[in-house]
Amino acid sequence: MDFVVKPIPNYLTKEWLLKKHYAKRIPSISYAFGLFDLSNIMQGVCTFGQPPSDQIQMACGEKYKDNTIELNRLIKNDGLPKNVQSWFVARCFEFLPKPMIIVSYSDPNYGHNGYTYQALNFLYTGKGGETKEFLWKGKRYNSRHIKDYWFKANKLPFNENLTIDQNFKNAGGEVVKVEMKHRYFYFLGDKRQVKDMKKMFTYNILPYPKGENTKYDASFKPTIQTQLF
Repeated sequence: MDFVVKPIPNYLTKEWLLKKHYAKRIPSISYAFGLFDLSNIMQGVCTFGQPPSDQIQMACGEKYKDNTIELNRLIKNDGLPKNVQSWFVARCFEFLPKPMIIVSYSDPNYGHNGYTYQALNFLYTGKGGETKEFLWKGKRYNSRHIKDYWFKANKLPFNENLTIDQNFKNAGGEVVKVEMKHRYFYFLGDKRQVKDMKKMFTYNILPYPKGENTKYDASFKPTIQTQLF
């Protein structure tokens, strides 16, 4: 591959995540990486952060609770060589501390089945996550983001006698039903560590989902970004 993967500061992900990725929201970021071409122009972004729930952190029990991270954003420019996305993710793994349990979700609501993760031999454990989403000014949120303090932070009225959903709708937002996301896991470490994590793993491993991927509009062109390394 005629590309290089480098750790990047979080601020370099902002435009990609807010304007190019379908979620239009910046998640928790502990590690961020850029995919650079040979002209040192960034062509993709991959970020890792805090897992979405305590249950996910316990996927391999208490022993590995603090060694679990979510691959929470992955996006690249169109027109790149085939398989570059899975190659990009594999290179990112080389920078992460080990042992580490990686969890990632693929969103069928946007036509994603997780073929990048399947190409890397992730373990598929079925569907998980939210069954509804909160839409606000073009951004998508789930229930762990929309609490009473969210209304206060956005200077919106909040009636304690109403549900979160009712308050959100009254504020002009939309609550929509969604299909749960495909959930994948991957273990990073030496042979002994990976064997131990697999032994401790609490989820059932299922056959990979199949289906035709559909693309969302990711045509936004981020500002040309280079790094001096």
